[in-house]
Amino acid sequence: MRLVAFSLILFLTCFYGFSQSQQASAVTGLDHKLKSGIFVKGLPTIGITLPNGTKTKELKDIKASHWDTNRFNPFKDEILTYPFKLTFDDSLYAAPVNKDMVITSRYGWRWGRAHQGIDIDLITGDEVVSVLPGIVRFVGYNSGHGKSIIVRHFNGLETTYAHLSKYAVKVNDTVQMGELLGKGGATGNARGSHLHLIVSYKGTPIHPEYLFNFTKNKGTIRAKEIWVTKTWTRPYFHSSRQRSKLELLKSKDEALASLTKEKEIYVVKKGDTLSRISRRNGVTIRTICVANNIKTTSVLRIGQKLVLDL
Repeated sequence: MRLVAFSLILFLTCFYGFSQSQQASAVTGLDHKLKSGIFVKGLPTIGITLPNGTKTKELKDIKASHWDTNRFNPFKDEILTYPFKLTFDDSLYAAPVNKDMVITSRYGWRWGRAHQGIDIDLITGDEVVSVLPGIVRFVGYNSGHGKSIIVRHFNGLETTYAHLSKYAVKVNDTVQMGELLGKGGATGNARGSHLHLIVSYKGTPIHPEYLFNFTKNKGTIRAKEIWVTKTWTRPYFHSSRQRSKLELLKSKDEALASLTKEKEIYVVKKGDTLSRISRRNGVTIRTICVANNIKTTSVLRIGQKLVLDL
């Protein structure tokens, strides 16, 4: 009899505790319901209701616009408005090559042409991985970049991995940060084996080192929110031979203020003269000469960069 009474008291105590727990959940607004294979059939489940005002994160459909698995750059008709903001969910990225990254050529002007990415030294066969999570948009051969893979990430960025020797993924594959994409090589227009890494937004290449730390604090993203101006999407503002002075813009106000400092640059083309450049750009010959410390009789070179304002 005593055993029966003790069991009854124990049951009532547990039931009361469970009821109190439910009441506490009601007070805090937390009512949860979990389903798991470890639950025994017939036993009650527990429900979860998030408190009022709790926000849930929606996954952006990154395939909704300009998703083309056949074209290297499907953004030919896209016009960017500056400045624009990039947002990162994490403060880390994965080094594209699993070894000490040696940058052999930077984003900038090179041999009279735009070098729109960075070159990272590797040996043919070295593994190349995705710097951020995303979905593979393009896997194929490009005349200049050789065997290439393009991954679109959840903040709208795309990263291109060029001059590969082998592919390890296919289009529409979802990849995680640090996941194998392929093997490095020297396909396409490459002078020796290396990885040509391009970071772009809506088809416009961005200076990779403006977003990612490749030297100091390797493996880190410079900020969770970064504002981008033309300074960081125009190779002629930079030299591929040296590291650019990085001035990170973390707010719209900073970005707008920096726009007044940006100078308009003109790249000399075949047949150009000072008179022709002056007429087409609405700036006087004298202004061009003073801004660039040249004379009216100076001979212009194809690929030469001229500042068009003082």
